[in-house]
Amino acid sequence: MRALIYDGQLRLDDALPDPRIQGDQALLKIRRAGVCNTDLELIAGMYGFSGILGHEFVAEVAQGPSDLLGKRVVGEINVACTTCDFCEKGIPSQCRNRTTVGIIQHPGAFADYLALTTRNLYVVPDSVSDDQAVFVEPLAAALQITEAVHISPRDRVVVIGLGKLGMLAAQVLKLTGAEIFAVVRREKQAALLEKWGIKPAAVDDLEPQTAQIVVDCTGNASGFADSLQLVEPRGTIVLKSTYNGLPQADLTRAVVNEIRIVGSRCGPFDAALRVLKAGLVDVESLIESRYPFAEALQAVQQASEKGALKVLLDFD
Repeated sequence: MRALIYDGQLRLDDALPDPRIQGDQALLKIRRAGVCNTDLELIAGMYGFSGILGHEFVAEVAQGPSDLLGKRVVGEINVACTTCDFCEKGIPSQCRNRTTVGIIQHPGAFADYLALTTRNLYVVPDSVSDDQAVFVEPLAAALQITEAVHISPRDRVVVIGLGKLGMLAAQVLKLTGAEIFAVVRREKQAALLEKWGIKPAAVDDLEPQTAQIVVDCTGNASGFADSLQLVEPRGTIVLKSTYNGLPQADLTRAVVNEIRIVGSRCGPFDAALRVLKAGLVDVESLIESRYPFAEALQAVQQASEKGALKVLLDFD
């Protein structure tokens, strides 16, 4: 099979053996996949990654239980042990022994085939297209914000870092009825936000220390600094992106202003599928371009350009 591999260099290998399923795994034939900022961070050195990249995907079940054969599915990326204390508490995303698809010690979805445990799979409704289904993983991550913190319709919420995840987060937060502002630097993001009824703004246009909640999707020190500037005393900053490196931060301000800082990672796939089925979030407008998998290297290059939105890989 073909696979996009990073092992110190990024390369497309077209002579790998197909994976063999073990235990309760299913063999998935990848239909479409999305390039994520995390993929780019792994290539830049995060976690010392080496292997097959990719964790946003929709696939068809080629081998596995009879009730799943031929079905379109998406898959949670955290493969849990099922026996540790976090698994027993129903928090598999924090499993102490987890592997993570395309990120930590588990082959990814930038390949013709992927073997994945069946408990991670969710069947995609017929009314949800492949293009929409690719967004289930990041949309679920955006929905996790509302699991991590209570957001009142009376709240003033600012989203910083309007890339792919930030644009999904802004749409999800709008569903709460809160007043949403989104800090943008590029015209195409601003135009989409206005289309969705979300207020685009520059950091300097927002009054300091007036937001009850700031959602930082930047994954960099300047974004966190802006968050500290905008959040009110005893307000909440939700960190939604991983950081490549160890940024400096003004933690004194966080202490003095008694800021609550919440990390937020993966979220509910079943809810994301319901949101897509109901048409509550627009994901198709976020598709910047698509490439056949044979041109995966060019796709990654496109995705790494500043301001790029979602780049898709088509396996058909």
